[in-house]
Amino acid sequence: MPDWNTRLAVSYTDDEGNTVEVTPIDSFTPSFTLNAEALHSIEDTHIGVVYMPEAMSFSMTVRAIGEVAAKLTAIALAGRRFDVLLQEGEGGGTDWSFKNVVMRNCIITSATPTAATTSGAPSATFAGFALGAKVEGKPAETTVEAP
Repeated sequence: MPDWNTRLAVSYTDDEGNTVEVTPIDSFTPSFTLNAEALHSIEDTHIGVVYMPEAMSFSMTVRAIGEVAAKLTAIALAGRRFDVLLQEGEGGGTDWSFKNVVMRNCIITSATPTAATTSGAPSATFAGFALGAKVEGKPAETTVEAP
């Protein structure tokens, strides 16, 4: 049984090749929509399949402490592409299913900051999509790459 003593680290690579760790981060939610539809005919059912393009999207919520929220907002306003990397954090063991997940050529489509209050730090939620992805699993035979 795993001890579950590792953390998930999220970082991004900007269009200038700089790697920036996204911290503090409250959540990161990748979504891979793989669309397939059964093909039917009036004389028979399930005669084939029609594949539609994949959709790879994400949302992340970060605390507006430090400079990460400002950098992500600047990337969003400029419409710049960047890569997002999910991987086990420092001192990682074997608790996570994947070695890493890379979402490439990401574009932020919305940025929603919370209200600033007298208690707690405000946060901002960024949502967007990726034009490509690579998932490196454990073991390495489970590595998959999308356009």
